[in-house]
Amino acid sequence: MSFDVLWISREEIESLNITMPMVMDAVERGFSAVGGGDAEMPAKIGVHPREDCFIHAMPCHVGGAVDRCGVKCVSGYPPNTSKGLPYISGVMVLNDPETGLPRAVMDAGWITAWRTGAASGVYAKHFGNPDTRTVAIVGTGVQGRVNIMAMRDVFPGLNHVNLYDVSEEQIGNFLFDMQPELPEAGFRVCRTLREACADADVIITCTPIVEAPERPIAMDWIKPDALCISVDYDAAFSDEIMRRGVFTVDNRGQYLWTQEQGVYFQNGYPVAEEIHSDMGEICAGLMAPVRDGLRGAVLMGIASHDVMTASLIYDRATDKGLGTTVKL
Repeated sequence: MSFDVLWISREEIESLNITMPMVMDAVERGFSAVGGGDAEMPAKIGVHPREDCFIHAMPCHVGGAVDRCGVKCVSGYPPNTSKGLPYISGVMVLNDPETGLPRAVMDAGWITAWRTGAASGVYAKHFGNPDTRTVAIVGTGVQGRVNIMAMRDVFPGLNHVNLYDVSEEQIGNFLFDMQPELPEAGFRVCRTLREACADADVIITCTPIVEAPERPIAMDWIKPDALCISVDYDAAFSDEIMRRGVFTVDNRGQYLWTQEQGVYFQNGYPVAEEIHSDMGEICAGLMAPVRDGLRGAVLMGIASHDVMTASLIYDRATDKGLGTTVKL
């Protein structure tokens, strides 16, 4: 017996005019469901066909009033950039929780980019200083763009953006795209990574995830009350920064499971007893956030983000009659 599935392309997703606050709201509701025990979400599993490359499978059911489920198959291949191919690509399948049948298949690249920036925004909303003025973006690719958009919506007084990237072309593209999005902010291209971090209230690292990280950002490079957001696992911030600060992860179980595999978060990165909280606990009201002193977060990306963002896309697409129905 065949059934209908809605295919939603990246172009159609982009035409929906979904804003960062919309995605942040969806991500925060997902965090709250996970923290409140109203979701089933195993740690993401993956294979690594090439060095520093991954293909992950990320299933989740967000229950309760949401009652949405799905699975994302996503790959991350840093070498693709030099080939003119996307670093992150994949597909998202949204399933009917009643029958298990797929309702929709959609581009996972857009979802991954936006929900990751939104997760940083939700963390900054709870842990950041509302008077934040200066944000440093380390790595000016896709994640650098969506993260600064999230910071713009969280910190209304943001007026300085420090940029660092090893690629001058990438920085130029970033400036072309993002200066119109933050017309009141001053953008400073920094010659060194240390210069970018020195006066920043918030530092967000969006570099490639690697199996043998150098972790160049040192404790004495940053302000004593900086908010440090790692979007790149343990690639950029020294273990001392994360150990000495109030340390938060997006999901405690996923972080510890990943650490146990013996590749990431080794050599001094916080262990179980050094984790202050995860974002599920924070958004569910089970733990109180901290806004003073050094604070650091590893935001790996979790499957509830994908299901909640895909649900937002699916609902808006069906309301507008977008997508192509195919028979399976």
